[in-house]
Amino acid sequence: MRFESPLEAVTLLKRYKRFLADVRRTDGSLLTVHVPNSGSMKTCVGDDWPALISDSGNPSRKYRHTLEMVHNGTCWIGVNTSRANALALEALTSGAIPGFADWDDWRGEVRYGENSRIDLLARRGELLCYVEVKNVSLLDGEAVAFPDAVTSRGLKHLHDLMREAERGQRAVLLLTVQRADGAYFRPADSIDPAWCAGLRQAVARGVEVLAWRFDPGPEGILPTGPVEIRL
Repeated sequence: MRFESPLEAVTLLKRYKRFLADVRRTDGSLLTVHVPNSGSMKTCVGDDWPALISDSGNPSRKYRHTLEMVHNGTCWIGVNTSRANALALEALTSGAIPGFADWDDWRGEVRYGENSRIDLLARRGELLCYVEVKNVSLLDGEAVAFPDAVTSRGLKHLHDLMREAERGQRAVLLLTVQRADGAYFRPADSIDPAWCAGLRQAVARGVEVLAWRFDPGPEGILPTGPVEIRL
């Protein structure tokens, strides 16, 4: 994924009310920006960290700028979770993530399960492929981990995927890891043991779990390869 317009370099001052952050521009002025991330953003916020924001160009938006990524001194970390589905779709359909070349008719936000919407849905003849996408930005020691906050909604998604796998459909949980540090992926049991138990149950019931690294930077976010999963 390449950004259509250049991102603006700023300094992150604080994040608050979940969806807002204050940043300082290079001219010293302050700006409040939108933060499209419902998680805790633990390990993604530090004092005066460098950050990059995008400009929607829409003057009617109350907060027309969006926080895209932050830098922890080691690497850029993608925190705009609204980009995860587009990153996943591009990687799956381009062959960057192998194993999906024979699936087509990709669609997003399709209703299924018990009042749920699947992030991505593809077809191969009569078979369907359900792909639930989760953005991973938490660093836990040497590992990247998910979730960074309790997610009852995420647990519901796992149960929906299990039902599709048991019906003979392909069910995939794709973890988009948007940071270069962290040697492997593991579930964040200390944060949400219920979701982590659900993940292990899902694997036992035939749900595929893939973790893929995406490298964020000022020009775009590019897939770089798989991340080892340790359950």
